[in-house]
Amino acid sequence: MPARRLGVLGWPVAHSRSPAIHAAAFRAAGLDGWRYQRLPVPPEAFAETVRALPATGFVGANVTIPHKEAALALATEATSAASEIGAANTLTFGGDGRIHADNTDAPGLLAALPVDPAGRTALVLGAGGSARAAVWALLRAGAGVSVWNRTPERAEQLCAELGGRPVRSAAPADLLVNCTAAGLQDPMGAFKELPLNADEIGDYAVLADLVYSDHETALVSAARSRGLDVVDGLEILVRQGALSFERWTGSAAPIDAMRVAAREA
Repeated sequence: MPARRLGVLGWPVAHSRSPAIHAAAFRAAGLDGWRYQRLPVPPEAFAETVRALPATGFVGANVTIPHKEAALALATEATSAASEIGAANTLTFGGDGRIHADNTDAPGLLAALPVDPAGRTALVLGAGGSARAAVWALLRAGAGVSVWNRTPERAEQLCAELGGRPVRSAAPADLLVNCTAAGLQDPMGAFKELPLNADEIGDYAVLADLVYSDHETALVSAARSRGLDVVDGLEILVRQGALSFERWTGSAAPIDAMRVAAREA
């Protein structure tokens, strides 16, 4: 049987740990003949590339920056979650040129959180595709959500479309969700481009930081040192990847094996 192929579309995408995560999942689940690879595609070639994938054995693909909105626009059908969020990170290819779009970022975030968001307050930092998924998920889970962005108009637009309350400064909340690329810390203790400093991390009980890298981000380090429950970007990556895996294969995701692979990659 020809290999069933999957991949992650992004620009750039060389840093992605998804290939290692899914390779481990295939081994743990006993799925021989499945392959997962990086697919570096510039925006101008995205639509053409996606439409060509099924003919080369691809059954689906993950989508990362900067293609999530384009993925939804290209799809012939989409889940209500992807449509309402306005972005897709999981594509599944069917017969007759069908492209099904889903968003596993939202349920992946909820699955990674150590607490039930219902009845709690949350501050979401950012207003891009990941922030849209986080706001959508938290609101539907019953949280009260505020949104900050360094360009206030973007936070206002996001809230007008999805709900939540735009804010121009950070305020204490139960959950702090970082959906920006920030995380570096300057010598004065402020986090680059974020509306809070290390001392103010104690105003929150839980930090979910969607950023991941080879080293712990300054934001995560500060949160751990102050006793917060911390969910880092690798755990969220694993959780959304597990949901994509289950949609494509019909098998339960071996989350422990995926988590080990993510941290060793």
